[in-house]
This record gives sequence, C-alpha cells and structure tokens, in this order.
Amino acid sequence: MNIVVNGQKMEVGDELNRVDKLLQSFNLQVKTVVVELNRNILTKDHHETTPLREGDRLEIVHFVGGG
Repeated sequence: MNIVVNGQKMEVGDELNRVDKLLQSFNLQVKTVVVELNRNILTKDHHETTPLREGDRLEIVHFVGGG
C-alpha cells in the first residue's frame, strides 16, 4: 500500500493496516504524538480503530522538551 507520511511517499506492507500499527513500526521513543490523517486530527483512542488505505496522507508530530 502506498501512503504519504510527513510529505514522504512510502510503501508499507499490508500488515500495517491501522494507524497504531504504523506508529509501532516507527519505534517512536516518545509518549505523545499527534497524528493527522487526511487533514483530520486523530485522538489517541482512535489510533487502534482507524484503518489505513491506499493514498492516505499522514502527518505525525511529536514534542521535544528543552529550553
């Protein structure tokens, strides 16, 4: 399946068919991420139930502390 993540075209396997599975595949070491799917913000409780489809566009943002 072909999707776009943060402006980069990606081909992902059929096993990465939900937002939560895609996030797990990135092995992000942060607690808080914001996901926008096709210009709609997804709350964390929707990550496990939101399917990914051919051509979806995602923006994934995580916050970094510092000063």
